[in-house]
Amino acid sequence: MLESTRTTAYANGQMLAAREGGIGLITFNQPEKRNAMSMEMWLGLGEILTEYEADDTLSVVVLSGAGDKAFVSGADISQFAKHRNSADSQKEYDRITGIGREKLHNFSKPIIAKIRGFCMGGGLAVAMATDIRIATPDSQFGIPAARLSIAYAPSSVRNLIDLVGPAHARMILYTARRIDGQEAERIGLINQCVPVEELDNTVMGIARNIAENAPLSVRASKLTIAEMLKDESRRDIAAIKAISDTCFNSADFKEGRTAFMEKRRPVFTGR
Repeated sequence: MLESTRTTAYANGQMLAAREGGIGLITFNQPEKRNAMSMEMWLGLGEILTEYEADDTLSVVVLSGAGDKAFVSGADISQFAKHRNSADSQKEYDRITGIGREKLHNFSKPIIAKIRGFCMGGGLAVAMATDIRIATPDSQFGIPAARLSIAYAPSSVRNLIDLVGPAHARMILYTARRIDGQEAERIGLINQCVPVEELDNTVMGIARNIAENAPLSVRASKLTIAEMLKDESRRDIAAIKAISDTCFNSADFKEGRTAFMEKRRPVFTGR
């Protein structure tokens, strides 16, 4: 078991952060509301990710929900009357929560979503913004926008299409129906569906595997995948070349070659 640091609270305790070896742990902590995302939680998530981005000891991040009922059940509807009651108020809501969303979408290190229970609406948008999604069979996925007469964010629709294709995206959005973990795995919405008792070990095993690899190489892969998913005219080929050059000029590249020749496990430093 890797040593874990103490837990730090953000957003009045609605977001929790800890570190375990080279792994950053983030918990959505509003279990009494099935971890529904409040505006404060978005701001707290942004704060944590800013710190984790700058922490060279962290190679990967795991997101999870407190309790066993939900990852994130969606946006906190109790805030809709005050903060999302018109097009203008929705713009202000988007501006404030967009700080955390931007940090999530632009985070340079891999993020794994550990999902059990409800992963709905805005919660599914959070999960789709991560790199890897592992869930249990009893998890529930869905986008209830059609039952609330709201438009799902274009960036999230794009992520949905990238993962499951337009046919499944239409079914999910038009019907607003829920699907379980096994169906989510079948259509490509998640990477893997595992039994409840195996969820923690599976997720942490993947996270440790990533943390043992060369950080520069992993970051290069994440950046390149993101750029190649864009339309060709919008791809930042210069950024891809720059991070490729960084990898080949790094001490880690030399360490990787040496370790391979010496038949030992490499020790990477991210430099």
